[in-house]
Amino acid sequence: MLAYEQLLAEGFVTGRTGSGTYVSPGLGSGRRTTSADSAKLRLSRFGSATAAAGEKLDFSRPRQAPLLYDFAYRRAPVQEFPFETWRRILVRRARKASLRELDYGPPAGSLALREAITAHLQRSRAVVCDAGQVIIVNGSQQALDLIARVLIERGDRVVIEDPQYQGAHQIFQAAGARLYPVPVDRDGLDPAKLPRTGRLAFVTPSHQFPTGAVLPLARRLELLQWAKRVNAVVIEDDYDGEFRYEGHPVESMQGLDTEGRVIYVGTFSRTIFPALRIGYMIAPKRLVAALTAAKWFSDRHTPTLEQETLAEFISMGAYERHLRRARKANALRRRALLKAIERYLGNRAEITGDGAGAHIVLWPRTSDFEEAIIARAASDGVGVYPVSPYFLKRNKRIGLMLGYSRMNESEIREGVRRLGEAIG
Repeated sequence: MLAYEQLLAEGFVTGRTGSGTYVSPGLGSGRRTTSADSAKLRLSRFGSATAAAGEKLDFSRPRQAPLLYDFAYRRAPVQEFPFETWRRILVRRARKASLRELDYGPPAGSLALREAITAHLQRSRAVVCDAGQVIIVNGSQQALDLIARVLIERGDRVVIEDPQYQGAHQIFQAAGARLYPVPVDRDGLDPAKLPRTGRLAFVTPSHQFPTGAVLPLARRLELLQWAKRVNAVVIEDDYDGEFRYEGHPVESMQGLDTEGRVIYVGTFSRTIFPALRIGYMIAPKRLVAALTAAKWFSDRHTPTLEQETLAEFISMGAYERHLRRARKANALRRRALLKAIERYLGNRAEITGDGAGAHIVLWPRTSDFEEAIIARAASDGVGVYPVSPYFLKRNKRIGLMLGYSRMNESEIREGVRRLGEAIG
């Protein structure tokens, strides 16, 4: 009976009183004579560019067998996160949510969350803004996509660091930009090598991805002067800005900006957990309307219940307490990692990126191939990751990325010991 009811509801059959049930007219006679994918569909320029970029990304790749000592990077320290507190807030919010709260929300995001983010960033990152400049997005990846749609015309020159996060430069390429890679040294992007013209510059100044370099104040000011000179916009991706272990944090570029040229992008994927998919951007006031409309065109708004939960989590002080615990735990892991590298590798490798963030880059002094070292380490249960895919221009140096936010100190020491044997 259920099967017949579903066929009737979907229009596949009709019932005739006193006679029976019959296949609806027009459905039983024809047969498919062509292939299901025979239509020749034309992609737009954007579609062609994204399809080409997507070929380099294996979305369906099965997870490899877990390694005993996996130095995976770009991971939040979830073992320190107070999930019980988060669940209590989430459940209470869900139970008390009114019908109005379950309707469509504002495209820029929950006002409570925007105010909480503003207060936090003013204290922790010296960001200068009000809640009206905050736009909530589904992770920093969506922020970059919206910025590219609003600001980039085909053929515009976009400055990026080399090496650089693939998800950023692929978005700009898909938008039709001409990429201008600027090499990174131990102090980050070199302003002396900036071009004479440019529409936009994308930088990760607090912990350059992937090398980990921290852009000093003098270079930040030079970059802002360049942006003023060529009338460009600077995107400041502060993905790891909450984690710094030595000295005083360098204030954000957004806080140094006096003209409204910097778009500050942040995410909770690195500090809470990636599945939350909540990020934000702090836009100059002249760009707020356009970026908010682009967000509305994209997906109306970010889920409201999660936003309200996060707003309360920040406002009650739970977020900053979590950050303090995570920083302390990461500092202990970092110290164990550096000591293990000194013990088992000595002067056979150089380190960058150890002053901030949750990963370092190990540059072995060897003539071996990057892939060979990674394969030998994996065969001994150690996961390390290559830097080479992040370079746009050819790079001859061997670099290995080692994240440490999900490992304990004993795992770090044993993993580095085995890695030392793999490097030889």
